[in-house]
Amino acid sequence: MEFFKIRKDIPFMRHALIFNVVSLVTFLAAVFFLFSRGLHLSVEFTGGTVMEVSYSQPADLNRVRDAVAKLGYADVQVQNFGTARDVIIRLPVQKGVSSAQQSEKVLAALKSDDAGVSLRRTEFVGPQVGDELATDGLKALGMVVAGIMIYLAVRFEWKFAVAAIIANLHDVIIILGFFAFFQWEFSLAVLAAVLAVLGYSVNESVVIFDRIRENFRRFRKMNTVEIIDNAITSTISRTIITHGSTQIMVLSMLLFGGETLHYFAMALTIGILFGIYSSVFVAAAIAMWLGIKREDMVKNPVRKDEDPNDPNAGATV
Repeated sequence: MEFFKIRKDIPFMRHALIFNVVSLVTFLAAVFFLFSRGLHLSVEFTGGTVMEVSYSQPADLNRVRDAVAKLGYADVQVQNFGTARDVIIRLPVQKGVSSAQQSEKVLAALKSDDAGVSLRRTEFVGPQVGDELATDGLKALGMVVAGIMIYLAVRFEWKFAVAAIIANLHDVIIILGFFAFFQWEFSLAVLAAVLAVLGYSVNESVVIFDRIRENFRRFRKMNTVEIIDNAITSTISRTIITHGSTQIMVLSMLLFGGETLHYFAMALTIGILFGIYSSVFVAAAIAMWLGIKREDMVKNPVRKDEDPNDPNAGATV
């Protein structure tokens, strides 16, 4: 299905160098903020107190957040747990304050706002658990990157695999750079969004790479730049349909999903936008600069009666 069909190929690769310089500057800025400011890690990674409270009627999460914020806690995770009456609260570690003292102060603040609240459980999440989650998250990220690279190298060609991984890591680092610059909370939900962006971004790259391979087989007189421009131009309608519908869904989570889904949707929004950009201007351009050519895509066998040293051997008329 196509909304429109562009008759003349758009010369994307003519401006590839300019856009990749912009990408490099953005990437380096993201790396700088990651090292200078670091990520604002959530309780899952740093450790803290987890409280589960129950209300006599459906809880107003905004009122709960306001009550906890008055105690001096910033970026506290408050969300429903199970039913609309059950609420789970994650509090960061405070120096000189025990987990029991934290839960008592928070419960007192909640009771002053609504006497019908009761504490169901409270527990302390140690930093050792956070370190384990961080380690497992990095392992998951590494396994995803390795799996994508192996898949692309087997399905296409190693130059495409290298180009796609560079483009995907470009997207991930930029997402992390945004979270470091604005000091948005980085939680397990955001990590899940980053992993989702990896798969989403590589899907767009695969579509373009597949069209490039098809074009090499169909258009014998086109050079590599023309092949790539035609592949990107011919998939624009599909890109608008796919990414537009996905972005509408993600924006609905961002605008109406509340605090629980806010940063998850924010990471997906940034990842989708940069994923489209990197698939066109980063992945395709790097594949071009790595020297992708027709012989990498089309390997015609040489017949027995032909000289293997003949440059026209294996050619079809």
